[in-house]
Amino acid sequence: MIDIPRATLPKALDIPQIHFRPPTADVPAYKPMIVPPADLERPEETEAEETTEEPEAPTLKIPVIDIKMPIPETAVVITAVTTAVIAVTTTTITQSLFEPIKKKVQKQLQAKVNKWKENRKKKKDSSES
Repeated sequence: MIDIPRATLPKALDIPQIHFRPPTADVPAYKPMIVPPADLERPEETEAEETTEEPEAPTLKIPVIDIKMPIPETAVVITAVTTAVIAVTTTTITQSLFEPIKKKVQKQLQAKVNKWKENRKKKKDSSES
């Protein structure tokens, strides 16, 4: 047999392995919102469901006297505020417009009342004589 020389190699270095996991993203998941078409109608073969459940009216709890006050709907509050603002504005404007007219009419009426009193007094004096 032939003697073939063999090379003696040093032992391999112990290199630790890094386990790399690719990053993951937390993608938010939302319940999809279904928007019905404008011409949506109930299918002919189905019947409408009757619901008897009514939403609870919003209330405001007053802590000092322990009373729950019902809060009116937004539409009611807007209507009341608009009406109040219009009423106050109208009153303020018309008062400033009618004040001079009122003074003139009052002067004219007072003059006629005074004249009527003088005529009455004259008639009374003439009938006594």
